Amino acid sequence: MTQELAERTDPILPEDPELEEVPSEREKIFVASPRQLMWWRFRRHKMALLSSVVLILLYLAALTWEFLAPYDPLRHDVQSAYAPPQRLQFFDEDGLHFPPFVYGLKSGRDPETFRKIFEVDESVKHPIKFMVHGDAYKFWGLMETDLHLFGLESNESTVFLLGADRLGRDVLSRLLAATRISVSIGLVGVILSFVLGVLIGGISGYYGGTADILIQRIIEFIRAMPSIPLWLALSAAIPKDWPVTRVYFAITIILSLIGWTGLARVVRGRFLSLREEDFVQAARFAGASEGRIIVRHMTPSFLSHIIASLTLAVPAMILSETSLSFLGLGMRPPALSWGVLLREAQNLQAVVLAPWLLTPGLLVVIAVLAFNFVGDGLRDAADPYAR
Repeated sequence: MTQELAERTDPILPEDPELEEVPSEREKIFVASPRQLMWWRFRRHKMALLSSVVLILLYLAALTWEFLAPYDPLRHDVQSAYAPPQRLQFFDEDGLHFPPFVYGLKSGRDPETFRKIFEVDESVKHPIKFMVHGDAYKFWGLMETDLHLFGLESNESTVFLLGADRLGRDVLSRLLAATRISVSIGLVGVILSFVLGVLIGGISGYYGGTADILIQRIIEFIRAMPSIPLWLALSAAIPKDWPVTRVYFAITIILSLIGWTGLARVVRGRFLSLREEDFVQAARFAGASEGRIIVRHMTPSFLSHIIASLTLAVPAMILSETSLSFLGLGMRPPALSWGVLLREAQNLQAVVLAPWLLTPGLLVVIAVLAFNFVGDGLRDAADPYAR
């Protein structure tokens, strides 16, 4: 029996490549940094990854809308008022057609209601060209050019991929222009709320005492006020003759003054639990100033939770701006935002005649859902050691 075992050449346990890979994967987890663990946990959230791609595309469109928009958003043609969306055609009677094209539109009158109607004219084809020259613009207000991603070669005709509004303005171009203000006002407002929330909440939780009582009473007073009357009062203080940029920053500050209270409560609670921890006491004994302890030691210890909270706060900012502009209290024409565009859909008759005017509302829903999914993914990844 001993000789048989000595002559045996096969290993007692068979070689399994999958079993060999298991220890290496475990070793990666054991030696991984918290940032790597957060990324591995975040990428398991498929909807969060997909929403991240959507948000990246949305912000790229906001950054480059002048180049992406086929026309000037203020360009109008009354003869094309409420023109319906023209569908892209990839096939014709000869088969696949490149570049894609749209059929022309011919207008007429309904003999019973005398309402203007549009019909597709298949005898006229407008090929869509890429990298064409059209309406002049200043990219980011710096470089003047007239190059657009797509459009028609001739300026005599217009293509409306998402239809036209009551003045014959291209809805797609206006939607792209409005995206910059709507998505950026959320980020700017959240940054200001972050500064106010961490600063005021940190003072309240770190020092306690009279400062904590006073700050908490102010927070309770702000949170107890109804949002709509507060918006009405603050928006009424904005002069009607202010330029667009000044109104933009005023609305951002208004939203920030209301939105910092929730984050301040979270920061206060964390500071109350951290101020007696050993690493905070060690920093004090080492001679670190109170500002350094707050900024360099206490705040980074729960920064991941703050990031998740801020991500979930961005859609609230976007909805607030959209609501203010829709009610006529926020951005006003000629400024463009999703709320300003949705004001075109306030009239029920306009919605019945031109349902494509509700397209900004669809973008609002997509942006809010994307931010919420990303926030959920970040909130799960904020504690990578939890099961």
